[in-house]
Amino acid sequence: MRNETRGTLELTLAMVLSGTLGVFVVESGASPFEVVFFRCLFGTVALGLYSLARGYFTGHGFTARSFGLALLGGVFIVFNWVFLFEAYAATSISLATVVYHTQPFFLVLLSALLLRERIPAGKLGWLAVAFAGLVLVSGVRPGDTGSLKGLGYALAAAVLYALATFVTKRITGVRPHLIALVQVTAGVPLLLPFADLGAVSGLGAGWAWLAGLGIIHTGLMYVLMYAAYAKLPTPKIAVLAFTYPAVAMVVDWAVYGHHIGLVQALGVPLIVLASLKVTLGRAAVPAPRTAARAPEAASPAATRAA
Repeated sequence: MRNETRGTLELTLAMVLSGTLGVFVVESGASPFEVVFFRCLFGTVALGLYSLARGYFTGHGFTARSFGLALLGGVFIVFNWVFLFEAYAATSISLATVVYHTQPFFLVLLSALLLRERIPAGKLGWLAVAFAGLVLVSGVRPGDTGSLKGLGYALAAAVLYALATFVTKRITGVRPHLIALVQVTAGVPLLLPFADLGAVSGLGAGWAWLAGLGIIHTGLMYVLMYAAYAKLPTPKIAVLAFTYPAVAMVVDWAVYGHHIGLVQALGVPLIVLASLKVTLGRAAVPAPRTAARAPEAASPAATRAA
């Protein structure tokens, strides 16, 4: 099998797994804080064992600065998950996922604000297109406070993910598996004060869904993504990343009967197209292509999995 073909299959599978994330969250029966706490706990074990088996801890490449940046990124990632899972409950998996994919626009705005980067007229145009799509896809009507709250949660998650990407882009010479491991490990003590561990004692089958979030959606999914990044060009990664929201919408309809209306559906391609244009227009940090090269953080164009 050709290297690029293998990478395509790996990333497609990772994005399909991402699309099932919402079902695992809802079916666990736990609150967002408990869900994220146990996702981090099980994810730490899964990524830790994988990294140990592959020998990644030897010559890890962390410095005090890069380790601190990884921890800071972990804070943003962990609370990004909390807000996203709150959005699932307030609206629907479909709506929350589509709105969540406004992340690239917030990254552009952060770069302009913090790095004084000029936003080209073309990107401003695509930002306007994305905003129009966001207005359509939200479908919020006057007095519909539930949908408005869910929209706010999803946008907050997108901002936090953009902050995490902004920070992670500044880490070089460290394997992305180890960066992800630091980030999910940081989530355990960070969320412990907020998690009601007594409330999850009677979850029953919910524990299997929580374990799946850590082992499948954090361990296996990230391993597949990072393996694929090393084999694929950035444009192909960016395109395949949209398998995630497509699968999420299908799964939400198949399992819970949720679907977006006609007007909302008109906004989806606007957000997808604008996001793709902005993503492909950004300079990406390349994933490592050979074992001899110093591994780097994953390309921000590809880090869209929840």
